[in-house]
Amino acid sequence: MEWRLTGESIAGQFQDWVRTLRRRLCVMKIAWKKQATWLVWLVPGLAATLLFLWPRSVEVEVATLRRGPLRITIDEDGRTRVRERYLVSAPLEGELLRVTVRAGDPLVAGRTRLATLLPKSPDLLDARALAQAEARSQAAEAAWKQAERRVAESQEALELARHQFERARGLLASRTITSEEFETAEHRERLAAESRRAAEFGQQVARFEWEWARAALARFQPSPLNVSPKPAAPSTTPAPSTGSDVATGSAANSRAGDVPLSGQFDILSPIDGRVFRVVRESAGLVPGGAPLVEIGDPSDLEIEVDVLSSDAVRIPPGAKVFLEQWGGPKPLEARVRLVEPSGFTKVSALGVEEQRVNVIADFLATKENRPRLGDGFRVEARIVEWESDDVLVVPAGALFRDGDQWAVFVVDAGRARLRRVRIGHQNGREAEVLDGLAAGESVVQYPGDQLRDGARVQPRGR
Repeated sequence: MEWRLTGESIAGQFQDWVRTLRRRLCVMKIAWKKQATWLVWLVPGLAATLLFLWPRSVEVEVATLRRGPLRITIDEDGRTRVRERYLVSAPLEGELLRVTVRAGDPLVAGRTRLATLLPKSPDLLDARALAQAEARSQAAEAAWKQAERRVAESQEALELARHQFERARGLLASRTITSEEFETAEHRERLAAESRRAAEFGQQVARFEWEWARAALARFQPSPLNVSPKPAAPSTTPAPSTGSDVATGSAANSRAGDVPLSGQFDILSPIDGRVFRVVRESAGLVPGGAPLVEIGDPSDLEIEVDVLSSDAVRIPPGAKVFLEQWGGPKPLEARVRLVEPSGFTKVSALGVEEQRVNVIADFLATKENRPRLGDGFRVEARIVEWESDDVLVVPAGALFRDGDQWAVFVVDAGRARLRRVRIGHQNGREAEVLDGLAAGESVVQYPGDQLRDGARVQPRGR
């Protein structure tokens, strides 16, 4: 009986333990469900937080370094101008008939009439006027002789320049000299030819002035038929003929010396070219030396560019010049002939006074390559200060200051690495790398403030 009671008590205790275990398992199951619910929400939240806080790659513009040409230029506005202008004036006092030529009219040396003068009768018999005319004739004759000497001097200079050019051509073929020295010799030969041409124009003008002075002097000694004799040429060597650019002496004598019976005196064009400006158009009494017509050859042009005096000192002699925005499809080439030794003050558009210097350049392009380009036309000149055909070039947008040195961000394995570099020449768009970079490396262009050393970067567009 006792054993049975004991067994029943044990069975009851076991049943109580089982019921207690079941209750605890139910409680644990409910708690586990609650924990699983929290885990379901917690894990995605942690993943989203990590994804939000994880450092992202910065999108940047990347440029690859290369070796190539680099040119440093001084960019300024310029204008064309005629190399030689001539202001035709009245050789003596007289009655000017109305000038019929107009700006732009073509001229033929010794044949085109610019103006017509009628002598003033009372003054023709004045002894003082006679002496003045004789003095003017002698001065014109001396000027003609001086012009002839200048032609001879320019001819000698031209022959020397041609000899040096031919010698340079032979040395270039044997590679004894550089191409730059050959171009310099060629440029000197062209300058000498232009100087010879200008001297011939000056001689031609001096000859016509002498003939005008002689013709005016002949009017003070009228013949019974009121016909002035043909003036005799001065005892000097005749001027050499240069084709269409220089008028012949026979044409000049036939028009300037043979004065009509009425005393009419025609002022003829001394050069081939065009009329630039008519100074005096109306008829009336004009004194001797009064300006009448401005003429010149519009095809004989040069370029005038005014630059800052601080830039002018860096322009080497014979520097290349590229002319853009002149109206043609391609830039024109020129070469610096002269940097004027004196400057002038100019007020800029912002009201700042600047010291500027005129730089004169000669065209290398032929007249056929610059049609309709006339006097006073605007051009954009790029004067080459320095250039090289093989340098390591980095975009200027990739450079920034790090303390007192230049630095760039180099893209290395998807990260931006700060690197200091040494820079040489710069033109505002590109710069020469002297040390710190190598060809083929990629650099970040226009780095922002958020970019740091070691930051992840991704090229834009990928």
